[in-house]
Amino acid sequence: MAEGVKESDFEYDVVKSLGRFEEYTPLDRSLYDKDLCLIPAEVIAFVKDTQPKEYEQLSKEYGEDTDRKIVENVAKSINTNKTIKILREGTIKDRGVKLQMAFFKPNHNRTPEHLEKYGKNRLAVVRQLKYSNQNENSLDIVLFVNGIPVITMELKNALTGQYLSQAIEQYKNDRDPREKLFEFQRCLVHFAVSTESVAMTTKLEGKSTYFLPFNEHLVNVNPNGFATAFLWEEVLTKDSLLDLIQNFVNIQENEEKFYNNETKKLDSKKSKVLIFPRYHQRRAVNKLLSDVRSKGVGQKYLIQHSAGSGKSNTISWLAHRLSDLYQNPSDAKSLFDTTIVVTDRRVLDKQIQNNIRQFEQVPGAVAYIDESKTSQDLKEAIENGSRIIVTTLQKFPVISETVSRFSDRNFAVIIDEAHSSQAGESARHLRKALSLEESESADKTEKSIDVIIEEEIASKGDQKNISFFAFTATPKPKTIEIFGTVQPDGTKKEFDLYSMEQAIKEGFILDVLKNYMSWKRYYKLVKRSEVEDKEYAKKKTVRLLSNYVDLQDHAIEKKTRIMLEHFVSQTQKEIQGTARAMLVTRSRLHAVRYKRKFDEIMREMNLPYEALVAFSGTVTDHENNTENTMQSMNDLEGRISVPEALKLPKYRILIVANMYQTGFDEPLLHTMFVDKKLGGTSSVQTLSRLNRTKKGKNTTMVLDFVNDPEKIQKDFQAYYGSNFMELEDQTDQNSVYDVLNKIESTNLIYKNDLESFAEIFFRKGDHKEKLQPILNAIVEKYKALPEEEQETFKSDANDFIRLYRFLSQIISFTDVELEKYYVLLTALYKKLPYKKTMLPFEVLEDVDLESYKLQHNFTTDLPLESGNNAMSGQKPAALPAPMKMNWNYSPKLLKF
Repeated sequence: MAEGVKESDFEYDVVKSLGRFEEYTPLDRSLYDKDLCLIPAEVIAFVKDTQPKEYEQLSKEYGEDTDRKIVENVAKSINTNKTIKILREGTIKDRGVKLQMAFFKPNHNRTPEHLEKYGKNRLAVVRQLKYSNQNENSLDIVLFVNGIPVITMELKNALTGQYLSQAIEQYKNDRDPREKLFEFQRCLVHFAVSTESVAMTTKLEGKSTYFLPFNEHLVNVNPNGFATAFLWEEVLTKDSLLDLIQNFVNIQENEEKFYNNETKKLDSKKSKVLIFPRYHQRRAVNKLLSDVRSKGVGQKYLIQHSAGSGKSNTISWLAHRLSDLYQNPSDAKSLFDTTIVVTDRRVLDKQIQNNIRQFEQVPGAVAYIDESKTSQDLKEAIENGSRIIVTTLQKFPVISETVSRFSDRNFAVIIDEAHSSQAGESARHLRKALSLEESESADKTEKSIDVIIEEEIASKGDQKNISFFAFTATPKPKTIEIFGTVQPDGTKKEFDLYSMEQAIKEGFILDVLKNYMSWKRYYKLVKRSEVEDKEYAKKKTVRLLSNYVDLQDHAIEKKTRIMLEHFVSQTQKEIQGTARAMLVTRSRLHAVRYKRKFDEIMREMNLPYEALVAFSGTVTDHENNTENTMQSMNDLEGRISVPEALKLPKYRILIVANMYQTGFDEPLLHTMFVDKKLGGTSSVQTLSRLNRTKKGKNTTMVLDFVNDPEKIQKDFQAYYGSNFMELEDQTDQNSVYDVLNKIESTNLIYKNDLESFAEIFFRKGDHKEKLQPILNAIVEKYKALPEEEQETFKSDANDFIRLYRFLSQIISFTDVELEKYYVLLTALYKKLPYKKTMLPFEVLEDVDLESYKLQHNFTTDLPLESGNNAMSGQKPAALPAPMKMNWNYSPKLLKF
């Protein structure tokens, strides 16, 4: 212990800081009533000061007993309805008189009496509060709002040899949850605080109590004092605390499906959770609101929050705050007319819907346009001026004309998983639908075609009546380019960051690269005949031969046995024997053949469980002339879905092809087998299916048959810390002209073709069939080109379409001709002949598979370094041996 330093010194400094602006009044602990769980004197003082007429009415009813009756009624109401409801939503009724127990800051100044009452809220701090009638235990600090306890704190000073872990243990072991003060939903949050870090919980459950980290950064540094001073100097100030109570703290009802061992069926249980925002959630929302108030409508924001960040709650809080945001207190109306929450994924769309619904304080304020609703419902929601709309990106293209009528409205668009939502034709329509687009003039004067196109162009690029808020854990460079914030040093980066590094180190997600095992495939291909050698394009040939090899029965069987051996010897023992595994395959046909092979070998091994498969549509396997669907191969009873079935003991392994690689959160997933080439965001998104935490789940495992470990490391490193891009690395806005010059040099598209197509396309009416002869004539000229020139033109056309589509989201082009080329080439590209023999399949006639070998490459704990530093990739001192089997396998020479 440092000489002269006492435990109480830290406590004294915190209380002194809380009261430095006279925001908190220090009170003696003797004023606290243990039975009522209130400070009666504070309750009465608040009521008298803010509601004197109501107090006078009650005095006529109760006389000298008035104060006692009021306090008892407040205590009774809190016992029944809980603290957050009484403070934020409810009024306490007594003999026909209604009392409010808190007043919140209004968003505008049209109600000055509310602002005056807000200033009369009474915040108090009590040290060493003795809370129990059973013992003399005391809490270091308790905070009160108008006499009602809302926050408890246990403090530990590192200079006295006391640390955060001891504060947490004190809550778990010495704070009986049956005590009135510790009842669930009585206090809003319990903080364990050391001089170095903070943790919080909203529910005390003895030794099962779960604390969440609540830190400003991974390493808190404060040059002016305690590293954790942000808690009392920022989070717990009067304005902040009352804002938390009014706009953040909430009761959520969660539903979890699980296998019931007693009924032997899939069951569900509901539980209530008291939500107190984590530090980064509150920070992001408040930073965004502050910037919008400062800059107004028309800005773009990138919020890079890792998986495990509680993104759905953050989006829900932001949506509600934006829907009632005033730029200036004197404004007559709020800044945004409608806030639209957009997501690409139906599963997450449902999750966000549920979260927003639980934060909804005014019934009917939110329109939920999910998969059960139509585009007409979405049109009506916008026309009717719904304050918040939750929908999917796919529904936007059909409503462009509807929304363009509301050029006088402002829109806030919150995009979830912006790496996918920010691109593509649907996003173009979204921008058009919500733009400052001029309506056709009332006199119906016919406009020139160039004017019509200029209006189409004006509907893209930066729009003054739309603010975009893009959320993603894995922003691509183009996402940063569109939504990133320009920094003083000339870079673009995210507006707010909660990194993968912080999420992992704070324990919200697991590090999926901790146990990563890579395998190398070796096979030797030899010619079957002595025919003359042919030359083939290297990339196409290698890809074709790889697929050919990997679809062979013995290759599928070899890898299946490896995977099942690992699952039986390792995975099935994890998470108290409930662990699941996922196999990621490269195609639907691979998934079909893997499913059959898994079924065959699992029966051979007499395993008590089966594998599921997930893919879309129907897959024809010509090897045995079968038509396969996900439904027919799984043969699931009733309406049970694949994610639900995976929770049953009967199913332990899920084989997927382009399904459940994103947006699938199953905490029981422990092991992933990868037999598909990954890269960039797909590496992070796919492997991150394993990172969800669960009690008893401390590790994960990846067995990768295809990918290079160093490339996987680099993919993760890109999203481990902050992302930024140099402005000079942005897409050149003039590059679209370079591609157009190549297209024009082919002389396939004449000027009169371009003008005729545009004249028909941009005129309203049902005469679009006249476009076909123009396109057909160009296609015929295309067919007359040499094959190499055909491929070049098709590639250039595709480049132009993608480049213009992307750039039009960032800037407003004034060149009408570019838009004409865009609409023509988009239609033409779809009509150009598709060459089914692009891959050199004839090479398969000249090869045999002489040998196939899987070699254990290396197992590693792949370290990720902070920021943007390179990863070391060092080999650990000792390698685990997860299976004992012959890994080198050479089948007999097979003829095909």
